[in-house]
Amino acid sequence: MEYEYFQVFKNYSVKNILTQRQLAQNLFFSLGKINKILQKLQDEKYIINSIGLTKKGKDYLNSHHPKRATVLAAGYGLRMVPINTEEPKGLLEVHGEPLIERIIKQLHEVGINDIKIVVGFMKEHYEYLIDQYDVDLIVNPYYSTRNNIYSLYLAKDRLADGYVIPCDIWFKDNPFSTLEDPSWYLFSDRLTDHSHWCVSRTSKVRYTKESGNRMIGIAYLNQDDAEILINRLDEMIKVKKYDLFWEDALVDKKQFMLNGRIIPNNEHAEINSYEELMELDSHSNHLKTEAIKIIENTLRVDKTEIYNIHTLKKGMTNRSFSFECNDKRYIMRIPGEGTDKLIDRKEEYDVYQQIRDEPYTENILYLNPNNGYKLSEFLEDTRNSDANDWNDVTKCMELLRRFHQENYQVNHKFNIWKQINFYESLRDTPSAYKDFMITKENVVKLKPFIQDNIKQWSLCHIDANADNFLIDKKGKIYLIDWEYAGMQDPDLDIAMYAIYAGYNHEQFDRLIDIYYQNDCDEVTRYKIYAYAAVGGLLWSNWCEYKQSLGLDFGVYSIAQYRYAKEYSKLVLNYLEKKNA
Repeated sequence: MEYEYFQVFKNYSVKNILTQRQLAQNLFFSLGKINKILQKLQDEKYIINSIGLTKKGKDYLNSHHPKRATVLAAGYGLRMVPINTEEPKGLLEVHGEPLIERIIKQLHEVGINDIKIVVGFMKEHYEYLIDQYDVDLIVNPYYSTRNNIYSLYLAKDRLADGYVIPCDIWFKDNPFSTLEDPSWYLFSDRLTDHSHWCVSRTSKVRYTKESGNRMIGIAYLNQDDAEILINRLDEMIKVKKYDLFWEDALVDKKQFMLNGRIIPNNEHAEINSYEELMELDSHSNHLKTEAIKIIENTLRVDKTEIYNIHTLKKGMTNRSFSFECNDKRYIMRIPGEGTDKLIDRKEEYDVYQQIRDEPYTENILYLNPNNGYKLSEFLEDTRNSDANDWNDVTKCMELLRRFHQENYQVNHKFNIWKQINFYESLRDTPSAYKDFMITKENVVKLKPFIQDNIKQWSLCHIDANADNFLIDKKGKIYLIDWEYAGMQDPDLDIAMYAIYAGYNHEQFDRLIDIYYQNDCDEVTRYKIYAYAAVGGLLWSNWCEYKQSLGLDFGVYSIAQYRYAKEYSKLVLNYLEKKNA
């Protein structure tokens, strides 16, 4: 049945709207169009005017009942910080009811009980739904690296005669129906620059260069359109287009394959952020996260005064977000997965106590020595230093030298040799590098040379890479993120800067000359090379451990291993010639 005719038939048969005027008002059709469509439905013996459905109409109603639903709930929901550190977004409560439970109940109301949920992030949190609502779970093991097109691909065999539903949508009224036939995709009547699809009065979806109707993410697919979509999904996954949204499979050369259905913007809410949840239900239990409580208590504000929350680039060990309060910006750090095994937060706390009065580091307002939650003032108008800009590098090394000269002392050391073995033990599997044991043996051979040539033992940053040096518009420089800091040889910090920057040998030497102001003796230079090998092995082991948790750092991990191999050989050759 054609889409407009179906809409009239659906309102007539399911919603029992029998008068032409009511149908026109409900569907925004003219009375003339309603009259024409009703007459055709009567001619084709679907209805008997003013009485109801014919047998043919009843048969059509019974044979076009949607059969199933697939809910997409695998993603991180990164914009949901800080909530997503405690609960996946599909289980966020609105007015005391988890989003996904409301969706399931609305599906049950229209007789849909075949429901499967694609899960990934915090998948265990959804397990209770199996017993409570008799749903099934489909696990997406690649949720951290692939977008929701892959989640839908995993459920492709059940798309026909069914709904596709995102887990983060709240509907005021039930959007599902006992009668569906033509496929559709749901749009809001709100226009947005993030969409270039406009739904016409005839429900056709057309591309526009202007603002388009907001895409909601829910769709119904009949048998024919499901087959087309499955073929497109197969083609896209075959060529590894994992970074796409599933809606991208609905588009071909600026043509949208489904009709558009419009819902008033005030009839639904898409909850992608803390602030959107706050707007919909300011009393939701999920607004009471530990991070928000810390902010409220430290800044002496109410959660309603916290706004402009933005996820910062996900760090290698932490998840952080910025926010505003009383016209000032702050950063809240939430320790990442497995961080408790890597970093002693009490030691970090002691370091910040030592350097808290220094003008070159963050202003820490709260730091929990037990779990690592940290609240600090945002350093406005700053940028990360550029390891390829030698003016920036010079400023970084000047600050690093100044810090080392202050000779701070704490009660813990960063035992790099112990840490290498510790990270290796956390991995709990053999290294992926075939010659790892040979490389490790070569690195360990450098230990006596290093220990015999340590000239100073003081507090060091350990993670003194270019990203942790910030420069403001006036040229002032800061050194932040002291998680790994401890007592060590200051020359280790120079090597760490170099290997994180990916410097070649020539750049490495230039860095050393800048720090030492062209007065570095040969033995010290080779000791710094040795530290590059040791640091490379340390961070290589660290990367392999983090990769076992599902986090991949790409070329960085291989680069660190190369430093371990190449610079251990370089120093060993130097020592062999020197001792010959």
